[in-house]
Amino acid sequence: MTTRDFAGQTAKGAVTNTGTNAEGKPLGDARRTSGAGVQLPMRFLAIWIALAALVLAGRIFLPQSVELTSLMSILPFAAFLACATMGQTLVMMARGIDLSPPAIISLSSTVLLGVSAGHDDRMALAIGVALIAAIAVGLVNGLLVAMLKLNALIVTLSTGAIISGLTLWYRQSLAAESKVPGLLADFGGSWFLSLPISFWIVALLTVIITVLMKKTVIGRRFEAAGANPRAAYATGVEVTRYQAGSFVVAAFLYGVTAILLSAFIRNPTLEVGNPYLLGPIAAAVLGGTAISGGIGNMFAVAGALLFLMQLDHSLKMLGLPTSYQLIIQGVAIAVGMWLSEATSGVGRRY
Repeated sequence: MTTRDFAGQTAKGAVTNTGTNAEGKPLGDARRTSGAGVQLPMRFLAIWIALAALVLAGRIFLPQSVELTSLMSILPFAAFLACATMGQTLVMMARGIDLSPPAIISLSSTVLLGVSAGHDDRMALAIGVALIAAIAVGLVNGLLVAMLKLNALIVTLSTGAIISGLTLWYRQSLAAESKVPGLLADFGGSWFLSLPISFWIVALLTVIITVLMKKTVIGRRFEAAGANPRAAYATGVEVTRYQAGSFVVAAFLYGVTAILLSAFIRNPTLEVGNPYLLGPIAAAVLGGTAISGGIGNMFAVAGALLFLMQLDHSLKMLGLPTSYQLIIQGVAIAVGMWLSEATSGVGRRY
């Protein structure tokens, strides 16, 4: 046996024992058949149990918070947050973090307004340019973090500040009451099968991303690159490409969020992206995404953001002061994270 062969077998074994098996599947899949087999699913089921408990409590103590009309009023905003959270989740699975979503969302929204100028015949071009602008920022983030090995927190904070300045400069050339094209506004406010169209679009994206992550070689290699970059690289996985790609795909999802949100509110302002800084991070972690990388589930993330939206909705209906609302939300997130780790134990093993 040559030295190269021995090194290759050693690296392959390292991946098998520290994050993925020989087929590129996460080691968590194998643990489901062991004594700790129920732990990985429980990591993602915990948030749905918490959501059910919250809805039950609301049904008992605050019935109006779980009425159908009340829930439908927050569903579009839950869809917007879900789209941005999926992007943040992908970055976190690649062992990064992204602080640029608010800037990217505001940029894409402003580009949409500027290029379309409110005209229906320019709608398709405006959407395309808005998405390209978002992807360009994600590419810059990915190259700086993955190729130059710069700190993701500092990089995305810096690019976010730069993009915010450019967006402000560009927005000053637009009319204060700029609106999205009428066709896009009608589409953004439309409903299908008694649910907002934004819900169906984000649900479709959730299914597509989940299938790609769990059922394709690319998805398994992406999880391997996040779980153990060194071992994954030793077995031929191009870790740098997957790390950079996570920022690009995330930025695309932020761009989609901006388009759906702009279409819904019709006259977006520069502050349209502000709510999407900490919310996606909280939802991603609360949904069981491992900060150490490699572990995440989009459906669990969806449950987490529904939990956060319903909690916020219920606290506002109770009329609590904003200070109390923030305290309760913070405690709920901390407890949820603790329960997720306590029921899985997965985060400590990687």
